[in-house]
Amino acid sequence: MIWISLLLLALAILPLAMTWKNLAIFRRATNDEERLKEAEGHPVSIVIPARNEEGSIESALRSIMNTTHPMIEVLVLDDASEDRTGEIVDHLSQSDGRIKRLTCEQLPQGWNGKQHACWVAASSAKYSVLLFVDADVRFSSDAITRCVAQLYESDCPLVSGFPKQETKTWSEQMLIPMMYSLLLGYLPIDRMRASSDAGFAAGCGQLFVANREIYFETGGHSAIRSSRHDGIMLPRNFRRKGYRTDIFDASDLATCRMYCRCSEVVRGLLKNATEGIANVRLILPFTLLLAGANILPVLLICFAWKGSISWSFLILLGAILIGFLPRLLLTPRFDLSLWTVLVQPLTVLWFLSLQWLALVRSLMGRTTSWRGRRDS
Repeated sequence: MIWISLLLLALAILPLAMTWKNLAIFRRATNDEERLKEAEGHPVSIVIPARNEEGSIESALRSIMNTTHPMIEVLVLDDASEDRTGEIVDHLSQSDGRIKRLTCEQLPQGWNGKQHACWVAASSAKYSVLLFVDADVRFSSDAITRCVAQLYESDCPLVSGFPKQETKTWSEQMLIPMMYSLLLGYLPIDRMRASSDAGFAAGCGQLFVANREIYFETGGHSAIRSSRHDGIMLPRNFRRKGYRTDIFDASDLATCRMYCRCSEVVRGLLKNATEGIANVRLILPFTLLLAGANILPVLLICFAWKGSISWSFLILLGAILIGFLPRLLLTPRFDLSLWTVLVQPLTVLWFLSLQWLALVRSLMGRTTSWRGRRDS
């Protein structure tokens, strides 16, 4: 029992040490005045894939139009929307010539809707910097300039920013921050930056900045046409072509609310889980890592109690307490809900259950539709 307890303690210490280290180097976009001045000289083509986004597209476009970057174009690919998305974009484009709506009615065979929308819109872009952004992202006034500055500061052809995640319902507050737990608790960011190894690929599909020339050289979104997880697959493709990629904390320059209800959170996590950890190669190691650090110590401490305090009991108690600390460290940095720290074991249990469900559904040939469109 004591050896099992020590193993679980080690599994709890790993994400704590990694989170502590990564928080110091997961920096926000540069504010260096020389870099910002240089960035202002680079015009930007902003690409927004939009499928049934009538509830968010107007505020997204207005936040972009209110940014201070000197020269931009905004290409909205209306992906066969069945609501008022196109009408709203057309109305805004009449008052601001920087906005252009592109259309796509037929999704080609073998393509995912978002990847096709990004590729088609990027192919119409005229500027050397491409900024891919989801329709539910909102920018601060200096966001675009700082994103471009970060692209050149990193000396990488592709960088991805992680916006601040707005969470209002209990399911959002529990599950959405798992992206930070996984990213900062298990990815060695320093090693990622030092190599182009595809195994270190990481990103957030909500916000990508790319060098246009190298984007097309690598095949861009067409190289991941069947994928649902551009956050991982786009930087992985760049890295397979020999290029480094980078990530940065965009929580001070962009916000995003991905989902609004529990059902949306669940479906959102299921739709691309198999391209993350819910596959036959990764799900067992990550189940061991996550469950070992957060769930098993809570379960086993009951067996370690035999009417008196034992070494196993103390070690497991330490593992339990340490298991809460990574989420506690993330809370002030990303403005997370403090109460979710106390239910971290339940959050991990729920998250892992969804990963296994996604894997089983995949093996059964079942997919999750999103915004009314299945992959072609």
